[in-house]
Amino acid sequence: MLGDRSGGKSKLDMGLSQRQWHRFLGIGIVSVLLALPLKALSQSAVATPTTTTSQVNVFQAIVLGFVQGATEFLPISSTAHLKVVPVALGWGDPGVAFTAVIQLGSIAAVLWYFWGDLKNITMGSIAAIATKEYDAQEFKLALGIAFGTIPIVFFGLLIKIFIPDFDNSPLRSLGAIAIASIVMSILLGIAETIGTRKRKFDKLGTQDGILMGLGQALALIPGVSRSGSTLTAGLFMGLERATAARFSFLLGIPAITLAGLVELKGILSEGLGDAGILPLIAGVISAGIFSYLAIAWLLKFLQTQSTWVFIWYRLIFGVAILAAIFTGLLQNS
Repeated sequence: MLGDRSGGKSKLDMGLSQRQWHRFLGIGIVSVLLALPLKALSQSAVATPTTTTSQVNVFQAIVLGFVQGATEFLPISSTAHLKVVPVALGWGDPGVAFTAVIQLGSIAAVLWYFWGDLKNITMGSIAAIATKEYDAQEFKLALGIAFGTIPIVFFGLLIKIFIPDFDNSPLRSLGAIAIASIVMSILLGIAETIGTRKRKFDKLGTQDGILMGLGQALALIPGVSRSGSTLTAGLFMGLERATAARFSFLLGIPAITLAGLVELKGILSEGLGDAGILPLIAGVISAGIFSYLAIAWLLKFLQTQSTWVFIWYRLIFGVAILAAIFTGLLQNS
């Protein structure tokens, strides 16, 4: 059985053991293997890029990888930060292709971190089907993750069909992202205040995956944050903070992976533009390492602390963006 291991793993100790260094090395190797072929494949698919973006150097790629890794799994929205940070630093827009590629590092990190859980859920579900023990927790979790992935896939497909130019829609403007950040900070604050936080991981069932999956679908709105919306849903459902975060990560694995594959398809058809192979590799490895650290830190942090630091951060972040837009420091693009 999976049991209640929501954050109680020894690997959550932030002192880096030899095993953890091996994990980081593994993440780096997997990330490189994922990213290395993309440059050649995209160049063979298209001769010239369709958009004009700033060229990213290795140092900038490492910093942007940190931003991606640190914000992808914290409830503060990676989309918002990857859009704001490079502009605020005067680097310009790194481009959709670059930001999509470095997300491969985050995918590698979450798969690596939760590989044991994924293996237990898969093998436990197979055993439950073979023995017809459908009340087994692993089987219920597998169903919850499967059913919980349906809403974000369904609404994502609707957006692709009916809003083909969604990447350039007003919903992706800085103003819209700022408003989404403020609204989600308020919702997380309400959930933190009224949530009972009594249910542990071993009490999760299929219905929890469905309910949290509905919250995950909100992440299709730029600036909402997948981690933020699912953590908020989990607290409203009465889950312990660390349990809500851990289940959020497990639930998000199919959605994050599918989104990454969709982005890759677009990259291979449109090209990587001026992105060099070394900055890409540096960005992917950086995103992978910092994603792993962010997951480990958040699970440990939520064992003893509340989410108020993220609530206030998102509120201040959203207000600061709006203020910068109104004062002309940032363009609402």
